[in-house]
Amino acid sequence: MGSGNGIVPAIQLHNGLEMPRFGLGVWQAREGDEVLRAVTAALDAGYRLIDTAAIYGNEEGVGHAIKTSGVPREELFVTSKLWNDSHAYNDAIHAFEQSLERLGMDYLDLYLIHWPLPMEGKFPEAWRALEKLYNDGRVRAIGVSNFKPPHLEKLLETCTILPMVNQIELHPRMQQHETRAFCTERSIAIESYSPLMQGGAVLAEPAITQLAKKHQKSPAQIVLRWHIQSGFIVIPKSVTPARIVENIDIFDFELAPSEMQQITNLHANQRIAADPDYAQFK
Repeated sequence: MGSGNGIVPAIQLHNGLEMPRFGLGVWQAREGDEVLRAVTAALDAGYRLIDTAAIYGNEEGVGHAIKTSGVPREELFVTSKLWNDSHAYNDAIHAFEQSLERLGMDYLDLYLIHWPLPMEGKFPEAWRALEKLYNDGRVRAIGVSNFKPPHLEKLLETCTILPMVNQIELHPRMQQHETRAFCTERSIAIESYSPLMQGGAVLAEPAITQLAKKHQKSPAQIVLRWHIQSGFIVIPKSVTPARIVENIDIFDFELAPSEMQQITNLHANQRIAADPDYAQFK
C-alpha cells in the first residue's frame, strides 16, 4: 500500500507541537455509517489527522470511529472548528465543550475559528476564548480558517498567542499567494482544504493527467503530492474507502521542480468556497 504509520511527515507548529501533514477531512460525510466507515478506513490506512467541525454535524461519528479503532488517542491529531453563531466569548467556550462532548474526548489537538465574519467583527473575542482553552490545556493548538491577511492583521492587534494554523481553500487553481506569504512570515502553518477542488475539476488538466501517466499515479495523487512538496498540511475529503487508501499513497515518489512548476502555473484565482470577506452564514 505504500502508506501506514510513520510514513506521513509532520510539521512542527510554532508552539513545538508536531502535526501530521496529511489527514482526512470529513466535510459532507453524513453522520452515522458514512462517516464511521470513512474514518475507520482512514485510520486503517495510516491516517492520524482527522478534521471535523461543529457545523459538519458528524462529530459523534468521528469520535465513535476513533474509539472503536483501537488506535491510542495520543497517536491521533483531532481538529474541530467553532461555528459562526458562537463568536461571543462565553458562546465559544460552550461550543468547544459541546464539540468535546460529541467527540467523546477530554481534549482536542487543534481548534479553529471556522470563518472570520469580518462584518460582525467579533472574531477577536472568539480568539480570546480559544486562548483561554489553550492556556487551560484543553486544546493543544489553536488556529483559524478562511482568514485573509486583513483579518489576521486585526487579530494580531489584540491576541497574546499567534494562530498556529490557518486552514484555507487551496488547490492548483486557487493558490492564495498573499495569505500564504503573510502566514509564512509569521510561522503560521498553512492547511489546504478542497485540495483537489470540489468536484475535482483540476484533475482533468492536461498538465496533471500527463504527470499522472508519467509517475504511474492517479491525477489526485499528483495534486496531493504538489501540496505536500509545497509545504502545506493537506486534508482531502472522501467517503470512499478505496479512494481514502489511494489518497495517502503519495509518499513513495517525488515531483521534480519543473513538474511542480507546471502545476503551480495552473493558478487562476478561482475560488469555489465563499469569499471570507463576505461570508456571513449562520
